[in-house]
Amino acid sequence: MPPRKLPRHLVWLESFAAAVESGSLEAAAEHLGVARSVVSEHLRALETTLADGQPLLERGPGRRLHLTARGEKLYEGTQTPLHQLDLKRLRDLASTEPSLRLGLNPTLSHFLLAGIAGDVARAHIKLEVSFGGTFELVRQVQTRQLDLAVDFTPLPPHRGVEAESLLHLPFVVLCGPDNELATRHGARRSLHVRDLTGQPFIDWQRDDPYGTANSARFSAHDVSVREVARVQSFLLLFDLLRAYHACAIAPDLRLLRSFPEDLSVWLLREEEPQAIEVVALRSSGGPSSETARLVLDGLRQRLASKRRKND
Repeated sequence: MPPRKLPRHLVWLESFAAAVESGSLEAAAEHLGVARSVVSEHLRALETTLADGQPLLERGPGRRLHLTARGEKLYEGTQTPLHQLDLKRLRDLASTEPSLRLGLNPTLSHFLLAGIAGDVARAHIKLEVSFGGTFELVRQVQTRQLDLAVDFTPLPPHRGVEAESLLHLPFVVLCGPDNELATRHGARRSLHVRDLTGQPFIDWQRDDPYGTANSARFSAHDVSVREVARVQSFLLLFDLLRAYHACAIAPDLRLLRSFPEDLSVWLLREEEPQAIEVVALRSSGGPSSETARLVLDGLRQRLASKRRKND
């Protein structure tokens, strides 16, 4: 099979990355096995196409090449998998317009996106939002496809990713209308897992760590429930609780937004209380973007305000 031919803009990008990493056009040409004039031509093409002819590299002391501000943004993008680097993405990277690539857990998007979008819009920052599960968000932060991600713990093992805890959430018992727990225990502030014996129960998907935690709880206390459904997200849970008149054990998201009024809620009483965290994920080992810091500052302030109101 003949070798795959790269798109033209990726050939230019290869010369650019080689020049940055070697420090000179001559060293880049030697590394790539081409003439110096070819590397120079590729750099000019990249600057014309992506940066309105503005330089991405400039000579510094000792004639060593250094990145300009536009060049720094573009070079960070060279860590991204090739299939992600179309010309539109490269133009965004080389633009002087501030931008933020944000990844969110789908449930957290429902609770946090409005506030984040307000902060970013007021700062006149272009926002690119995507949604994904924990493994996908961690991978995209690792490969610098995202500037910032917000997710729940537990996280998979990860290198090159910084995780900052934003909020600590205990677990609660939820039940839908007409479930007997509401009648029997409506006045109580908390329930134990033993109180759920025999109840119609909605669990999390088998590959979700919350579901694993629920199985361990039931096994430890010799409790049997009647599983009637499984979900992957809070966005699906409420409707199923109503439809099946069932109960569930889930993170307490009332610090982010109130639960629907027709659902009953109790704190889960455990001998060894468990909790999850809302975390911000950024790639480590590189400069932290101003836009990511702005979003995190706004998130911290809003969450701290909610904690004070609930204390």
